[in-house]
Amino acid sequence: MQEFHTEKAQLIMTLRGMGVLDPAVLSALEAVPRELFVPAALRQHAYENASLPIALDQTISQPYVVARMTEALQLTGRERVLEIGCGSGYQAAILTFLCRRVYSMERLKPLLVDAENRLRDLRISNISLRHSDGAKGWPEAAPFDRIILTCGSRKIPDILLQQLKIDGIMVAPEGADGAQQLVVITRRETGFERNILMPVTFVPLIEGC
Repeated sequence: MQEFHTEKAQLIMTLRGMGVLDPAVLSALEAVPRELFVPAALRQHAYENASLPIALDQTISQPYVVARMTEALQLTGRERVLEIGCGSGYQAAILTFLCRRVYSMERLKPLLVDAENRLRDLRISNISLRHSDGAKGWPEAAPFDRIILTCGSRKIPDILLQQLKIDGIMVAPEGADGAQQLVVITRRETGFERNILMPVTFVPLIEGC
């Protein structure tokens, strides 16, 4: 929306200053109207570099974290991406500008319905949504080129790791509450390579529906 043009430009400048340099990622962040993914009462804060509460005790992630996670996926436009934790749909919307297709899962049905309506209103079509236990992944659509988790767990479920292609990349928060690290995992023929990106705080991955 035009009314947020200045705020959005300032956010993009802030992210550049914090080291987010991938032009495709910055363009996606610029293209997606974040104000539509936050509660109406918080829209004036939509382009602050901060996480914000949404319904059902969930959050929409800080734009810097969204940008860093998206950069770490190293998307080229050809990938099929599994997202665990659709939430408001904001991260999924960003991904649809950067990959071939997004498969997004959410266990809280009201959030999924709202996200589906937002994405439809934005005429985003290269996405499939599912109300299900994200810890089990989406086996019939696997393997995936990329997997991203927007909820944290002490240990990433092995079933998700097994749904990643060889040479595929997963980005996920891992660790106990208050001590989470954002990890980047690359699957190789010989096993999984792990690198820590930065400390983060995410809502927990809750198994079961």
